Amino acid sequence: MDDWLSATAATPTPAILVTVAIVEGSGPRECGAKMLVDATRVLDTIGGGHLEHRAIETARAMLEGGRARHFERYALGPSLGQCCGGVVHLSFELFDAAQAALLGQRRQDDSWRVVAIDGAPESALFDGDGRWLAGSRPPVFARDRGAYVMQEPDGRRWLVDPLFAPRAHLVLFGAGHVGTAIVRALAHLPCTVTWVDERDDMFPPWVPANVTVEATDVPEALVACAPANASYLVMTHSHALDQRLTEAIMARPGVGWFGLIGSKTKRRQFEHRLRARGVDAARIDTMVCPIGLAGITNKAPAVIAASVCAQLLTVWETMQGTPSASRLPRAAITERV
Repeated sequence: MDDWLSATAATPTPAILVTVAIVEGSGPRECGAKMLVDATRVLDTIGGGHLEHRAIETARAMLEGGRARHFERYALGPSLGQCCGGVVHLSFELFDAAQAALLGQRRQDDSWRVVAIDGAPESALFDGDGRWLAGSRPPVFARDRGAYVMQEPDGRRWLVDPLFAPRAHLVLFGAGHVGTAIVRALAHLPCTVTWVDERDDMFPPWVPANVTVEATDVPEALVACAPANASYLVMTHSHALDQRLTEAIMARPGVGWFGLIGSKTKRRQFEHRLRARGVDAARIDTMVCPIGLAGITNKAPAVIAASVCAQLLTVWETMQGTPSASRLPRAAITERV
């Protein structure tokens, strides 16, 4: 997740942040996609191909020439020979290390960057509710849309660039081989993970930045602590513990998705026990077991992890609707143009 931001905050060397500001027609990435370019590294991507190659050349030329800003329109078909055929406008800026550090501290919160494209080199940072945090004070901007270019009556343009915290959250019970493989697979995906197990020594010494480890003798307590509409994945070392966790998840309102590792036989056993405890049949039907995509039968941990992560991405995109629009705050600031 946001490798460009992690790297900038950790090693604040001079770098150019390239942002997809406008997409007309078909483009390789969406508005707001980013790539960070310094003298030796390229972090993240704006879609690859000739567009990205040209953008890297431009960014490094800016570093060599001491230029702080650039804005350019690229016709993908005529000038770059890319099959997308649309038009992409890219914003280039010398990224401020202090702003990167502040954004790094706010990874779990929504933020908005507003950067001047024309005129004096100004930029500002706002929280998810539109409160000013740092930088200059730009014009009032709209927060009911994704990344876009705002233009003032005098023609001056600003890049309005939201940086949204991940909306998808997974509570993963089980630190065995499959659980560990799933954590690795989710490391760079737009989500956060609470990883739960009774056995503290099962967790690796290092976990991805989007993962929080919970070693506890009462893993059932973590069910109630999760945010509303979180996803749950149960794959512990004990069928008895799986049963207790399943009952806790079934009893909790606001469950976004629940997957239980196991065979069809295990599902039938758990269904029988849940019915005996009075769990509603419709609620039992929401339990996903077996987990993973249909047609993938290989049981190697890495294969199961790939299948389950693909399933989770499908679930999360369905739950969130249009990925960019679903993450917009409900409140909005009126755009002045």
